[in-house]
Amino acid sequence: MPVLENIDIRDILPHRYPMLLVDRILEIEEERIVGQKNVTANEPFFMGHFPDYPVMPGVLIVEAMAQVGGVLVLLSVPDRKNKLVLFASIEEAKFRRPVLPGDVLIIECKTLKRKASVVKMQGTATVNGQIVAEGIVMCKLADKPALGVPPQAE
Repeated sequence: MPVLENIDIRDILPHRYPMLLVDRILEIEEERIVGQKNVTANEPFFMGHFPDYPVMPGVLIVEAMAQVGGVLVLLSVPDRKNKLVLFASIEEAKFRRPVLPGDVLIIECKTLKRKASVVKMQGTATVNGQIVAEGIVMCKLADKPALGVPPQAE
């Protein structure tokens, strides 16, 4: 049974279709989270990314990792409605095999380090138990800005 369904995730993350890349959260622990992305043939990126051999762009796999990790970070903040999690860096990203339509991407993020508003996480994405991508993502917690004002990291 999922811990969080898509409707719950939309209450936590500000992303919406087509940029919301997390369908479910399957497990949540204090420093670890597991999410799921169902990769379907009608994803908008497949129209232009190798249309004759549709492959999920690696950058979107990393974005999905960051979103799963962002859920973990926001769940640890009491006033999450007033916060954003912003991408700060990607390190050691590796892509092991293509992710194709019909694949179910399982994404695990583990907290490596927390310091004030910065969180560093190890992300691993698998399909059928095989690693397809991995990397270290760092994010910053920021106050939600007023409309038209860029966010500032804490």
